Amino acid sequence: MQQFDLVVVGSGPAGRRGAIQAAKLGHKVLVIEQGKRVGGVSVHTGTIPSKTLRETALNLTGWRERGFYGRAYRVKQEISAEDLRRRLIITLDHEVEVLEHQFARNRVQLIRGKASFLTPETLQIVKDDGEIVQVSGKSIMLAVGTKPYRPASIPFDGKTILDSDELLEIEELPRSLAVIGAGVIGIEYATIFSALDAQVTVIDPKSTILDFIDREIVEDFTYQLRDRNMKLLLGTKADRIEKLDNGKCAITLDNGRTVVTDMVLYAAGRMGATDTLNLAAAGLEADDRGRLKVNLETFQTAVPHVFAAGDVVGFPSLASTSMEQGRVAARVAVGAIAKEPQKYFPYGIYAVPEISTCGLTEEEVKQRGIPYECGIARFRETSRGHIMGLDSGLLKMIFSLKTRRLLGVHIVGEGATELVHIGQAVLNLKGTVEYFVENTFNYPTLAEAYKIAGLDAWNRMGEIRPQETAEAPPAKSAVQRK
Repeated sequence: MQQFDLVVVGSGPAGRRGAIQAAKLGHKVLVIEQGKRVGGVSVHTGTIPSKTLRETALNLTGWRERGFYGRAYRVKQEISAEDLRRRLIITLDHEVEVLEHQFARNRVQLIRGKASFLTPETLQIVKDDGEIVQVSGKSIMLAVGTKPYRPASIPFDGKTILDSDELLEIEELPRSLAVIGAGVIGIEYATIFSALDAQVTVIDPKSTILDFIDREIVEDFTYQLRDRNMKLLLGTKADRIEKLDNGKCAITLDNGRTVVTDMVLYAAGRMGATDTLNLAAAGLEADDRGRLKVNLETFQTAVPHVFAAGDVVGFPSLASTSMEQGRVAARVAVGAIAKEPQKYFPYGIYAVPEISTCGLTEEEVKQRGIPYECGIARFRETSRGHIMGLDSGLLKMIFSLKTRRLLGVHIVGEGATELVHIGQAVLNLKGTVEYFVENTFNYPTLAEAYKIAGLDAWNRMGEIRPQETAEAPPAKSAVQRK
């Protein structure tokens, strides 16, 4: 039996980052991956495919240029599923090649097969060719990710009634699509297909969407969706889905309404992929959604030498946070010092338009009783926005009236997931509204919206007086120093 310092189950963002971190520290590391290729859900069915699909759709439809040339403008008149798949294959091949090179360069061993616990320290691996091997690890990291939730009541057929994994394999683009579930995955795919000019209907039993996002941003976002004729049927549940003789699907809602559509995407949640791990042999138990409970500082499970990281531990279920969780877990697992992560991380939703947020929402600020002021900038107020033909897009910042520090930044619109990092840096460095007022941004850029929003808040907050804060007296400008 081979013995390792760290055995990692899964090669997605958490698994690969953790494995490489431990290997760089000089430890013997094994990664077990049950898929045909490394990369996990992130590379093959989740993050990378959905974002590649989005980018391809925006490029081929000419979506970004329609502000100038009108809604009828298209780069390619007839867009097929094969057009979308071609770019996806190229992108995935590159991602896999890079990851395999990283494993080889850092001497991370890889076994393809299905892993399950025999004891808390030992794993059995059933390889693709049927061979069974056993390995042991001083520490074990579970980074198995998630899979779509597929209730028995939904008649999935892989062609017209699909989950989010199967959607990537469709042979023909639908003219109409119903999305059941208004979470991040459902909203991303709904807006992507809407950009491809499909008639999209979103159905969700909750009366609101994306509840962890600032409400003003969600209101702007939903206005844009309805403006392009997307139907949002919120506060209503899909009772039954059935296939019709003409090949279409009929969804019966609990209010008696029926939605007829070419294709149905069921995207109401995901399950931790822990059902085949034989967790009981390790002394572990998953919750009803297959997720594992961990110490969020060390990512240790109830069994101290067994760690879990990534989507399998639940919110926020982002590739970016999963990578950091895997790195921290690996450092703890091999006895290295793991610094506490930065307090604020960005959340990105790759819908059309993008949403990204970092820090406190206005609702959270109110709940905490913090006196505050907001600054707003619209992308059309920037010269770059005019150049790009943008007629939508919003950046919002929230500042403390007492300390003048930035509390949260929230963006909806083109490039939101890139722009948010400026606000993230200022948040983690405890910057104030004066940073945005006094800083120089490249011109013309969308980043200039930070200065506009900063001035919007500063105009209402007023000039800082020295006695107002002892934490960080404002730096003198070049003019003042003269």
